[in-house]
Amino acid sequence: MPPSVIDLPPRRKIAAGFYRRWTWRRQLIATGARLLILAVIALFFWGGWYLANKGFGRQWRTTVADQLRERGIEASVRRLTLDPFRGLVAQDVRIYDFKNHDKPLAVISEVSLDLNYAALLHHQPFLNAVEIRDANVTFPNPGGDPRAPRANLKNFHAHIFFPPEQIYIKKAEGIFCGIRVSATGKLLKRGDFQPERVLSEEEWNQRWRSVQRVAAELQAFNFAGGPPTLQIDFTGDVSDLENARVSLSLRGERFSRGAYEIKTFYAAAEWSERRLRLTTLEWSDPVGEFSGQGLWNLADKHGTFQIHSSVQLKEALTAVGFEKILADATFVSPPQLELSGSFNLAAAEPHWSVIGRVALGEFTYKAVSALGLTADFSWNGERTMLREVRLRHASGEILANLLDTPGDFRLTVESSVNPAAFRSLSTEGLHEFLGEWEWSRSPSLRFNIHGPSHDPATWQGEGAATLGRTRFRGVWLESLSANLRFGEKAVTFDNLVVRREEGTGTGSFTFDYGKHEVRLREVKTTLRPAEIIYWIEPKLFNVVAPYKFHGPPHLTANGVVQYRGGKNTHLDIAIDAPAGLDYFFLGKTLSFGKTRGDVLITDDRVQLIGIEGQLFDGTVKGAADISVARQDKSYSASIAVEGIEFPSLTDLYFKYETAHGQLSGTYDFKGVGDDAKSMRGNGKIRISNGNVFAIPVLGPLSGFVAEIFPGAGYSVAKEATSSFTIKDGVIHTDDFKVSGKLFGMIGHGDVYFVNGTLDFDVRINASGPGLLLTPVYKLFEYKGEGNLSKPNWHPKRF
Repeated sequence: MPPSVIDLPPRRKIAAGFYRRWTWRRQLIATGARLLILAVIALFFWGGWYLANKGFGRQWRTTVADQLRERGIEASVRRLTLDPFRGLVAQDVRIYDFKNHDKPLAVISEVSLDLNYAALLHHQPFLNAVEIRDANVTFPNPGGDPRAPRANLKNFHAHIFFPPEQIYIKKAEGIFCGIRVSATGKLLKRGDFQPERVLSEEEWNQRWRSVQRVAAELQAFNFAGGPPTLQIDFTGDVSDLENARVSLSLRGERFSRGAYEIKTFYAAAEWSERRLRLTTLEWSDPVGEFSGQGLWNLADKHGTFQIHSSVQLKEALTAVGFEKILADATFVSPPQLELSGSFNLAAAEPHWSVIGRVALGEFTYKAVSALGLTADFSWNGERTMLREVRLRHASGEILANLLDTPGDFRLTVESSVNPAAFRSLSTEGLHEFLGEWEWSRSPSLRFNIHGPSHDPATWQGEGAATLGRTRFRGVWLESLSANLRFGEKAVTFDNLVVRREEGTGTGSFTFDYGKHEVRLREVKTTLRPAEIIYWIEPKLFNVVAPYKFHGPPHLTANGVVQYRGGKNTHLDIAIDAPAGLDYFFLGKTLSFGKTRGDVLITDDRVQLIGIEGQLFDGTVKGAADISVARQDKSYSASIAVEGIEFPSLTDLYFKYETAHGQLSGTYDFKGVGDDAKSMRGNGKIRISNGNVFAIPVLGPLSGFVAEIFPGAGYSVAKEATSSFTIKDGVIHTDDFKVSGKLFGMIGHGDVYFVNGTLDFDVRINASGPGLLLTPVYKLFEYKGEGNLSKPNWHPKRF
């Protein structure tokens, strides 16, 4: 069939060889493309692996650092890697202050970088933002001590944008030492930014030490109710951060430090115009609440504050390391405290000014328990004022006001509190003095003191004291009243009236704690000296103890008694004892009748001056000087007696009373203590108006006289005289003489009064006509030996 018009022209046949060559080439190209794709993919993955693990080179890290610097962040990047999900990641980023490139402000573990790649290709600023996720920010340790608390920010999240000449932090969150911190803000970073001043290394170290101290304090808290939240909002200029505006608030609940627990806490503050305003500071604990506010001006370093507190103050101070402030106080109920004041830290010495009020319930301070205390006060470092102080105690109440300013000190006190309650608060000397008192009921004290300073040495003033039944140094008094005067380190008691059962005492005395002495002026008493001497000076008890008054004497005392080892004691006591007294002398008690005289007491001696008294129906006058020194018990005395009943004296010392007559004479002697053998002395004695031979010592001689002079007997020997000396317990005489109408008797010898024996020689002589027989009378010599009460008299020549 012939071809139609629609038939296609026949194809030209391709040679088989050509077809085979084309097929091989096509397969080769496909294989090469596959290999190239695989190579590109491998190169891509290897590049990703390399950039993710090895990171970019120094040039890239420097470029990123430059970009951060242009955005207002001075930083260095130790490693720059590529994360397939997060993009470009800068690791170990160190942030510096523009003013100091040597000390890093912080070290951030990882930062994701948001880049503008088009700007990067055109060599323009290409950093749009940085994002931080789950990073750890570590702050420097200026001391380098590995044991020091580390200041770090954990779980840190932040998204930071970099608009032109700005740094905008959309949100930054992290946990700083247990506190959840959340911050937003904006900082201006101008293109012509230049740091104002480079901080010194010491200044940087000081700032970081402050950060480290804050970290240490925060780590001491236990946040049982979860991390407190700190909200921060700020705006400012990178070139002038000190003038930035920052507002922050901190809120938390149920956290504790040590034994102190806080239930709720809230604080709000603002920093602007170089001023820190603490607008709110509030917290509550299990028993009370605290609220406060304040202002701090950095420009003039001046601040103000206001505080109201009813929290557990001691526990709160102890928790923050100020336990010493109230270490000695224990509160049953929380103190109520209101404070307001100001401070100025511009000068070398900080200046503070505080005014407020304190109200305490039941509390204890240094073992002193009180029922309550209220007071208004003010203080500015130089001036102190306490107003309407009211201290309530179980024994009474104290009302006081105090003003202490330069050149002016004033103190007024009214007290009905037992002073023994404050013994534990007193100084060593006052502690000892208060320990010598015992009050059955609280005394009433009132005084008003003023002076140029708070040094007690400068005080002057006046007051009054009234005491009920009280014991001082073991001696009771029924009542005491006196007016008080203060001045020149001394307290004077004027118009003093002391009452006891046996009588009263009046006068004036001064307790001088500067000179350590007591001065008495016209102190008149009808009290028992052996007891009241303890009030003056206990060591003088041994001085007055030997004098046993039959009834309270009338005493008038003037002079000075010095204590604490002083040597200026000079106390003059005038004594008038109508009822008499007993005195222990040479082992016997002499009972005196009405007696008067003066006693002068010095540091080591007691002198009896002008003593006059009645003894055995006669009179005694004398003086004495007695040592009261510990190592010296010596004494000396001079006595003159007149009309002493001789029988009473001989009965007391020699146990016989058949003697008759009256004794007169003088005796000057000295000795040591109670040792009779130590006595040394001399004197004269006369016995008159009696029967001398009634003396047992001479009694046997009456028989010899009767034989020689019949009818003479006892009635003729009415007087005897002798001078004598005493030494080593022996009375010696060389001129013993007995006088009678018809005869006389002379003798000499020794009386051993210590052991009660004698060794005596006498000779009987005639008087009147009998003188013609004097040579014969020499035959009538007798010797007495043996016991004084029963002597053995016998003729010497037969």
